[in-house]
Amino acid sequence: MDKLIPDPPVPPLHLDIAADVNTEQVIDSYLNPKTAQPKKKAPDQLFTVVEGVDVESLLANLSETLASANAMASDLAFDLKGSRRHVALGLQQLIEIGELLASRALDIVDPR
Repeated sequence: MDKLIPDPPVPPLHLDIAADVNTEQVIDSYLNPKTAQPKKKAPDQLFTVVEGVDVESLLANLSETLASANAMASDLAFDLKGSRRHVALGLQQLIEIGELLASRALDIVDPR
């Protein structure tokens, strides 16, 4: 015998769709764990030079850096007195020697 009234619709078990998504993510994290990425070792130095930079660019930047350090050490030396001034002037002279060496190496790499 056929029923005159159909069965009522069955309500869904979870009414909150966002909760279903969160539940699925939690279950997936336990049942299908992702392989852990190997941790990268922290570099020993803070600054690095980009790979593939040509020698001429490196030497030019070295020369400019030494020129800036030379100017700063010179300004500092003239603000000091006594033995501190001699130390600052010694550092300034070492920087200047480094600058001359870098300039000479740059001339060898790219003669002007």
